[in-house]
Amino acid sequence: MKFEEFRSGELKQQYQYKSFQPALINHEWAWEDPRINVLLENAIKSLGELNAFTLIVPDVDLFIRMHIIKEANTSSRIEGTKTEMDEAVMDEESILPERRDDWREVQNYVRAMNTAIEELHTLPLSLRLLRQTHEILMSGVRGEQKTPGEFRRSQNWIGGTSLADAAFIPPHHEDMTNLLSDLEAFWHNEGVQVPHLVRCALSHYQFETIHPFLDGNGRIGRLLITLYLVSHGLLAKPSLYLSAHFEKHRGSYYDALTRVRESHDLGHWVRFFLQAVFETAESGKRTFQNILVLRQELERDVVKLGRRAENARRLIILLYGNPAITVNFVSEQLGLKYYTANQLVTTLVEMNVLKEVTGFQRNRIFIFQRYIDIFRVENMTT
Repeated sequence: MKFEEFRSGELKQQYQYKSFQPALINHEWAWEDPRINVLLENAIKSLGELNAFTLIVPDVDLFIRMHIIKEANTSSRIEGTKTEMDEAVMDEESILPERRDDWREVQNYVRAMNTAIEELHTLPLSLRLLRQTHEILMSGVRGEQKTPGEFRRSQNWIGGTSLADAAFIPPHHEDMTNLLSDLEAFWHNEGVQVPHLVRCALSHYQFETIHPFLDGNGRIGRLLITLYLVSHGLLAKPSLYLSAHFEKHRGSYYDALTRVRESHDLGHWVRFFLQAVFETAESGKRTFQNILVLRQELERDVVKLGRRAENARRLIILLYGNPAITVNFVSEQLGLKYYTANQLVTTLVEMNVLKEVTGFQRNRIFIFQRYIDIFRVENMTT
C-alpha cells in the first residue's frame, strides 16, 4: 500500500461513544514522496555513525547507563514528573521526601529499559516483552492500580475528563487482540520489503493509537522505538532515544499522530519521525564526542597528581557509571581507607571534577557536574 492511498481507520459505535478502529499495518508499504527517501538516507547515515561510537568508545556501557538515565528522566517528564538529572543519579535517601514519587518513576523506567535490553539477548521483540516491561515500569508508583503488565480490559481515552469530551478514544479493548497480533507480526515479517526505520515509525504510531495499557502507553511506546532498533541490529547498544525530541516538539509530535488518524496523512508522520531520528542521532554523536573530550582533559589533569594518579583514574572511571557519590561509597568501591578516599574526593573537588551539593559537614554528596552537564545540554538542544 502507498502512503498516499492509506486510510487510517474508522470510528466504531460503542454504547454511548465512538472509538477509533485503526487499519492493520502488517503488509507492504511504498510511497511517492521523494522527501521521505532523503530523510530516510540521512537518518540511516547518522544512526550508523552513532552506532559506530558505541563500538569504539572505551567503557561504553558506563556512558550508555547515563543515556538510559537521561531517557528515563526525559520520558517521565513528558508524563508530568519533575525529577532533574542531578536527582536522577542519586539514591533514594538523598532525595527530598516530597520528590521521591517522581524519582521512583524515573528509576522504574531505568530498570524497565535495562531488563528489556537484557531480555533481547534471548527473546525477540514481542508483546510479552512489552507487558513484562510495563509491569516493571508501573509497579509501586502512581498508576500501579492500573493493572501493571496487563493489556487493558476496559475503555480508555486521551484528553478530556471522560469519554464524553475526550480528544481521542482508542479502539475498544475487545478489538485489541487482532490489532496487537498484527503489530507484532509486522515487527518480524520478512516477507515485506519495508526499511526498518519506516517500520519503526509505523509501529510507534500504531502502538500509540491502540493505546493497549490503562496507563504508561507513552513511555512504553517511546521505549519500543529503542527496543526495535536494538532487536533488529540497527543499534549495538541502546544509545538512541527520541523522548527529548518529542518533548521539545511536543505540539508537533501530537499533531503528527492526530493528522494520521483524522486526515490519513501517514507520510507527514513518517517524515516527522525520520527527522527526529536524524536530529537525535546527531545529538547523540555530539554527546559521545564531548565525553571523549572530557576524558582526554581529565587524563591530562590526572597525570599531574603523581602517586595519587592511579587512584584518581580509578575514581573517575567509577564516576562515569555513578556520577553522584559519597566518600563511604568511594571507600567501599575502590577498597580504600576512609581517610584516603576522603583525600581523593577532596582532590577531585579542587580539580573541579566533583562538586559537593548538600552543604552538610556529614553525609555529603558529590556529583560529577561536568559529566552530567554534557547530557543536560544535549537534552536541551535536541
